[in-house]
Amino acid sequence: QVQLVESGGGLVQAGGSLRLSCAASGSIRSATVMGWYRQAPGKQRELVATVTTGGSTNYADFVKGRFTISRGNAKNTVYLQMNSLKPEDTAVYYCMVGIVIAYWGQGTQVTVSS
Repeated sequence: QVQLVESGGGLVQAGGSLRLSCAASGSIRSATVMGWYRQAPGKQRELVATVTTGGSTNYADFVKGRFTISRGNAKNTVYLQMNSLKPEDTAVYYCMVGIVIAYWGQGTQVTVSS
């Protein structure tokens, strides 16, 4: 059983920063990738950034240069540092852990005001 708990969302003005955290518990030793996705109202869930156990990162074009994904030393946490936030970044952000299937957190709301 895998559980993911996200935190760090909130309301911020355009140009501001937020740091999302995700703590994973359970059988995550075989996890190959952790990452963040987001879903805005009326839109499909989309990839934001991922990081593999080897440390390779992948970013959506719309966040390159603004967001940074990283893993904690204990490898059961993943962070998303979001800088230069824009109103279009407003969405529910979900943490994901890939083992054999993808496990998802409950999501954390990020709202960027103009």
